[in-house]
Amino acid sequence: MQRDLSLEIVRVTEYAALASARWTGKGNKHSADEAATSAMRSIFSSIPFRGTVVIGEGEMDEAPMLYIGEPVGSGVGPEYDVAVDPLEGTDIVASGRNNALSVVAIAEKGNLLHAPDMYMEKLAVGPRLAGHLRLEDPLDVTVRKAAELLQKDVTELTVSILDRKRHADKILVLRTLGVKIHLLSDGDVAGAMATAFPETGIDLHVGSGGAPEGVLAAAALRCMGGEFQGRLLPEDDAEIARCLAMGITDPSKVLSMRDLVGESDIYFAATGVTTGDFLSGVKYQFGGRAETHSVVMRAETQTVRFIHCVHQTQVYLGSA
Repeated sequence: MQRDLSLEIVRVTEYAALASARWTGKGNKHSADEAATSAMRSIFSSIPFRGTVVIGEGEMDEAPMLYIGEPVGSGVGPEYDVAVDPLEGTDIVASGRNNALSVVAIAEKGNLLHAPDMYMEKLAVGPRLAGHLRLEDPLDVTVRKAAELLQKDVTELTVSILDRKRHADKILVLRTLGVKIHLLSDGDVAGAMATAFPETGIDLHVGSGGAPEGVLAAAALRCMGGEFQGRLLPEDDAEIARCLAMGITDPSKVLSMRDLVGESDIYFAATGVTTGDFLSGVKYQFGGRAETHSVVMRAETQTVRFIHCVHQTQVYLGSA
């Protein structure tokens, strides 16, 4: 995989973040998402590779841009799988809250899981817990084992989980154990990634969220030496049929990192749209300039780079 591809894909997330951040707090999540998607797609066309979107904005008949199966890139160069979430946290941006990201992951062709758009049960951890926990275990067992491995009291652990009614039982277990709970309004890619950044204080990420976001989170954690385990949660026969049609023969299987993102090299980039646990959001400056804060990572070397960049936004962005 080309070494300079990391700087190319971070341009993609930067431009998507800049485009969508202008809609922060304006109550219009659809325009924010459309702005991010359009900007991301336009920059992809300048990157010298042949990419195919495997995680995107939806099926071809659902999404006009960055749909699953859409070719991206300049059309010249090596072939890659591409996973995107132009705006992870549309509601976050619309309401002006924290932890919205623009996200891209690329891997050699055939390595990223074509995850159907449904819920996935998730367990995400950082490097210290990688390889030691099991998604199949009851939550209380997982929490106690994590505490033991981290040499902490259970009450010193911090666990992140989406604040959803479907998680009431899990939240009750966590409350009973006395752990500190970091409730997420949205954005479980950021929630999973936070486990690998010590400064966030997040030890585990649990609960269910979108399966496509699970693949993106797994890509990021592989670059950082963490671990992600997932299990699809089809709700009816139609969703089971969709799994089978996408080549997932056993929807109940616990998916490992290898199942989700393969074993080839991966590049992952994320740019903060609004300020979150490990990235600052877009900051507008005098004279049409704006500052972005991004992270770009590579699995092969486990290099993690943070990039602050100042852009002249009037060059390529219209008005919101």
